[in-house]
Amino acid sequence: MSGNRTVRVVLAKPGLDGHDRGAKVLAAAFRDAGFEVIYLGLRQTPESIVEAALQEDADVIALSILSGAHMTQFPRTLEVMKEKGLEDVLLTGGGIIPDEDIETLMQMGTGRLFGPGTPLPEPIEYIREWVAANRPE
Repeated sequence: MSGNRTVRVVLAKPGLDGHDRGAKVLAAAFRDAGFEVIYLGLRQTPESIVEAALQEDADVIALSILSGAHMTQFPRTLEVMKEKGLEDVLLTGGGIIPDEDIETLMQMGTGRLFGPGTPLPEPIEYIREWVAANRPE
């Protein structure tokens, strides 16, 4: 990535998932990596998440889902992103997601998804590379 471009990430916990420790760890790691992080917190809707991404001119929307609602939350977020014209924004995230669901979600249009225990540098490097390739300065 050239220049001093700051990567903007909207990080959220959609749905009724109340476990936010991992999301807070990611928010801190993203900040430490030089990203601008807009952490929306718990119980967000796809509509509120996409609206925040639109208002903040985000490069990335990152969802943390541990509740098992990934096959609802990711597709709905993609749908709202398309409705709002955010097809050039990366939708990534992670949580407890079976491999076969990860494959299905990626075929639908999400970016790479990460499971528990993923080393923090992996999503950071993935986001940096995606933004450099897809959202140049």
